[in-house]
Amino acid sequence: MSPVALMLGLKTFWVLAFSSLSNTLAVNNSGRWWGIINVASSTNLLTDSKNVQLVLDPSLQLLSRKQRKLIRQNPGILHSISSGLQSAIKECKWQFRNRRWNCPTMPGPNIFGKIVNRGCRETAFIFAITSAGVTHSVARSCSEGSIDSCTCDYRRRGPGGPDWHWGGCSDNVDFGRVFGREFVDSNEKGRDLRFLMNLHNNEAGRLTVFTEMRQECKCHGMSGSCTVKTCWMRLPTFRTVGDFLKDRFDGASRVIYGNKGSNRASRVELHHLEPENPAHKPPSPHDLVYFEKSPNFCTYSGKTGTVGTAGRSCNSSSPALDGCELLCCGRGYRTRMQRVTERCNCTFHWCCHVSCLNCTNMQVLHECL
Repeated sequence: MSPVALMLGLKTFWVLAFSSLSNTLAVNNSGRWWGIINVASSTNLLTDSKNVQLVLDPSLQLLSRKQRKLIRQNPGILHSISSGLQSAIKECKWQFRNRRWNCPTMPGPNIFGKIVNRGCRETAFIFAITSAGVTHSVARSCSEGSIDSCTCDYRRRGPGGPDWHWGGCSDNVDFGRVFGREFVDSNEKGRDLRFLMNLHNNEAGRLTVFTEMRQECKCHGMSGSCTVKTCWMRLPTFRTVGDFLKDRFDGASRVIYGNKGSNRASRVELHHLEPENPAHKPPSPHDLVYFEKSPNFCTYSGKTGTVGTAGRSCNSSSPALDGCELLCCGRGYRTRMQRVTERCNCTFHWCCHVSCLNCTNMQVLHECL
């Protein structure tokens, strides 16, 4: 082999190795902050202004330097971030309770497991719902006075219509959205397809909270009449946010890495997402995007991090996704009887006591093989 060929071969090897390492680091950093919810160390406690202590272990580098700075600049916000993450996990499990992938979580910093290393629909939903959870929780905490650096949104003032005016305490969704973008997106590094996908889905989650804001009003007048109304803007329930993002999950867009090829374009304009199928329209800011086919989630795989559906409860009479045929992936299911004790025949006694009986029934359960 000539020296020139050897040098070219070595150069190619190191370029590929560095590229692989960069992608690995980017993947590992994405969503690292999720782990603050269940780190078990009792050292290095970070206390917010409301005397709420959350466990943080700097040795795991769960939070970036920028994220720590944001927490210090906004006393009281750490508890809100954790609360938003808990709501997101709870909602994820609810939305996918009848699917093969049922949003499993585990202790440790990588709470969603290896699925976040893939570019599939499930990863898109995880990033969107957790981003939405932070925005929703922070916006609500502002109006509740739990964060020192923000309050209610008082920008809407004065008459709003012929028989109503702006007033009250609107949830500060703008602060929640801006903070969420600064905090959540700060872990995303690079310019590859995964970077663009994560940023897009993060913003789709925040945008869902923003666009689903609703006006609430209270009537004023003599004898309960509604002569004048005072109105304010209220956050949607997080179930509403979850339902919306679940619909977007079902209609998610498969994308590829696009490049406009203009030296004058900015970083955001130069690198963008395009639909894999040229006949499809580009994804909107509300859409979830992915670039990789999902695993079938039927069986356990240590490589992909799927736990399989063995032992999952299924509905033997349903032809839908929760039915035994689909949920069990054609492996069949077993049926067993289970004794269930529940409270029943409850009676309210004035004042103020409720007494109930314990009723025992036999329940038929179907479980995937």
